[in-house]
Amino acid sequence: MYQRSNRAHELSADERAVYDTLDPSRMPKHVAIIMDGNGRWAGKRALKRFLGHQQGAESVQFVVETASRIDLPWLTLYAFSLENNLRRPKSEVSFLMKLLKSYLTSNVKRMNDNNIRMAYIGRTAELPEEVQDSMRWAEEQTARNTGTTLTLALNYGSRSEIVDSARSLLRNMLAEADQRGISLQDMLAAEGMEDAIRARIDEDQISANLYTAHMPDPDLVVRTSGEQRISNFLLWQIAYAEIFVTDRLWPDFRGPHLLEAIAAYQQRERRFGGLKDSQTDELVDTLEPADQVAAEISHLTTKTSI
Repeated sequence: MYQRSNRAHELSADERAVYDTLDPSRMPKHVAIIMDGNGRWAGKRALKRFLGHQQGAESVQFVVETASRIDLPWLTLYAFSLENNLRRPKSEVSFLMKLLKSYLTSNVKRMNDNNIRMAYIGRTAELPEEVQDSMRWAEEQTARNTGTTLTLALNYGSRSEIVDSARSLLRNMLAEADQRGISLQDMLAAEGMEDAIRARIDEDQISANLYTAHMPDPDLVVRTSGEQRISNFLLWQIAYAEIFVTDRLWPDFRGPHLLEAIAAYQQRERRFGGLKDSQTDELVDTLEPADQVAAEISHLTTKTSI
């Protein structure tokens, strides 16, 4: 069970004020953040967009360090989407790649000091080679850390992730058939076509071939800048996640705001499609649907007349 962090004394006064109100038994294991609003932050100040991205990188380090101080096991940040790579001006994409490389090379010491481990998800093989080199270096330098795992979603799109999972499943089946020296169709037919397909393609298998197979699904998704959309982020994984939207732009987001999102999360009732025990009624088992409706109408009529 989650216990209060022995690093809580490192929190700022504002952070500690929120942290002390949290229930240790209801802390999320995985928080995912859609970092939005860098451009708007710069625009409101009549600054160039790149300065908004630069300030956003500062926010990343502040929030990550707060996460490490409260012993949050997993933090995933939507840093650079597949759509960003395809649709943003090349000059902006180039600057973002330089910013990413600079962030990784200049913050590894702080990550190690805070026991943070680096990881990545996305089609990272399509990023510039020098950026991939920096990513691998930062991952290797922090690999022995045992605290918060910071995962950056880079060149990431959830739909493409699901496609990649399906492709991986197909490759595995083809490899199995090849190993057995028969065609895929003959292999599946020998096992009963439908049964074989069901056994090899189900939710567990798709999950096991996602980029995130090694981590728990997010409990909480935070979206900054007030936008009410998921933006192709972890669509499969957040099926039952709680969503917290704040109007605050990402460059203004800090540790206290992460803790406020967790406080809001703790006020939610997570039922995963079920009901609380207090909401069940054993008498319903004895009723037919028409009887249930009649009983409810009778109850409401009686209550109204009183």
